[in-house]
Amino acid sequence: MKKTSFFLKIFAAYIFIILILSILIFVFSFKIIRNHYLNTLTNNLRNIGETLKLKITPLIANKEIDSIDPIVKEIGKEIKTRITVISPEGVVLGDSEKNPKEMENHKYRPEIQESLNGKIGKSLRFSKTVKQEMLYVALPLKYNNKILGILRTSLFLKDINALLNELKIKILQISLIIGLFSLLGAIFFSQSLSKPIKELVKASRQVAEGNFNIRIFSKNKDEIKELADSFNYMTSKIKDLFSELSYEKEELNSIISSIEEGLLVLDKDGRIILANNSFKKITRIDSIITKFYWEILRDEAFIELIKNVKEKKRNFVSETELDNKIFLCSATFLKSKKEIVLVFHDITEIKKLERMKKDFVINVSHELKTPLTAIKGFVETLLDEEKDLNRKHYLQIIQRHTNRLINIVQDLLLLSQLEERRISLEIEEVNLKKLLKDISRMFIDKIKEKKLELKIEVEKDLPLLRADPFKLEQMFINLIDNAIKYTDKGKIKISIVRAGDLIKIKVADTGIGIPAKHLSRIFERFYVVDKSRSKKLGGTGLGLSIVKHIVLLHNGKIDVKSSPRKGTEFIITFPASSS
Repeated sequence: MKKTSFFLKIFAAYIFIILILSILIFVFSFKIIRNHYLNTLTNNLRNIGETLKLKITPLIANKEIDSIDPIVKEIGKEIKTRITVISPEGVVLGDSEKNPKEMENHKYRPEIQESLNGKIGKSLRFSKTVKQEMLYVALPLKYNNKILGILRTSLFLKDINALLNELKIKILQISLIIGLFSLLGAIFFSQSLSKPIKELVKASRQVAEGNFNIRIFSKNKDEIKELADSFNYMTSKIKDLFSELSYEKEELNSIISSIEEGLLVLDKDGRIILANNSFKKITRIDSIITKFYWEILRDEAFIELIKNVKEKKRNFVSETELDNKIFLCSATFLKSKKEIVLVFHDITEIKKLERMKKDFVINVSHELKTPLTAIKGFVETLLDEEKDLNRKHYLQIIQRHTNRLINIVQDLLLLSQLEERRISLEIEEVNLKKLLKDISRMFIDKIKEKKLELKIEVEKDLPLLRADPFKLEQMFINLIDNAIKYTDKGKIKISIVRAGDLIKIKVADTGIGIPAKHLSRIFERFYVVDKSRSKKLGGTGLGLSIVKHIVLLHNGKIDVKSSPRKGTEFIITFPASSS
């Protein structure tokens, strides 16, 4: 579509204004002059009528009716004005142009009606008598406050129109001359306005093409000069900002290129818009920009990660395997552009070490299980046969530590199975209230011994939870046992409620609590807050780690809140329809 220039727009606006003003000036000036001219003629006719009244009124008063018509014809011929004398009944008594006897009754002419009411009648209309437009002025002829007749003077409008047409031509000529000069002025003003605008447009295009050294200078001291100065200041600032951005971009590119971790950025449609060299080395593909991520990475775990990020619009971390290497992929969702930033950390060696560590733990646990069982059996045999109290005391110490070692080995084997998810869940519909009631019986003696209170609150009509009852039992036993061990006075409270689509379990105690610095590590294997107390109470340091893995196996979540000397609260949430 062809664009209209700024000059033409301004010029067209000026032409429109000039045209409208010229038409208005012509129309209104002509109308004003015409009205003024007609008013002048009306006054002249009125003055003639006032003069003639002095001569015509006595004739009517003296009933010299026959003398009226000759006098009217004589005077009308001399002053070139039509004169008509009419009786109050509308009968024409004399007329300077026609025979009065042949003329029709004039009583209902508008100017005659006004005069009969004692006013000066005026009318501009077509005359049926002479068949032309005429201007009429009628005056009442009064004698002793009585209207004896009407004296009407009139002029042919063709004579008036001839003068007005001549006047109209002169006004039109003047309007055309004014319009021509206005047109020349419009061209000058349009050019004076459009020229600096054109310069600004040209300069703006050069700035868009990258030339930030362009400057505009205006001789005028008006808004155009202010605009030019503002443009020059703007280009200067843009140049500085562009230089700064270029430097920052180069620096950012250098940083991104030097990052050893793979970096990938996806747009909202899943296209790759940025990838660093490390990621290209991982995939062994150079040209990956604008391609979809699934064309480059076909790992199911990675595709599921992207799907979760898009659907839930939050950050996720997942492991993915690429080219026989394991990467920890952290995905960050950018809400402003709906883009996803992915960072790939190579954890292959860490995973190997972790595997070796797990294998070592499993192998050692299996190797220790048999001799420990044998030691336990022999110690129990010796205890049954030993009569010496001192020796029996030492054997009891050996038995206690052997049992602790057996518990550690059993917990390690269980934890390894949970971490590897090698344990298949035996899902049933579990009544949590009944399960807790059965478990609580196991701790009656311990609770009485420490003089604690165990309070269980289960929401009425709580739905059955689909879960592995044996694993849930292990979870509750570990949590309650932990609470009893670290609570010297007060109570232990277990509450279960439904919160929307979740079942929320809280195990709270009034024990010694956990310092804030330890909270992030309490679910690690062998991690204990108070080592001396844990050793004294026979803890393995694996209970909470087992609890966490049982919760995760059921697609649940576990959190902890604690303050020293105020107690600890574990919050576990399971989906109401847990698998």
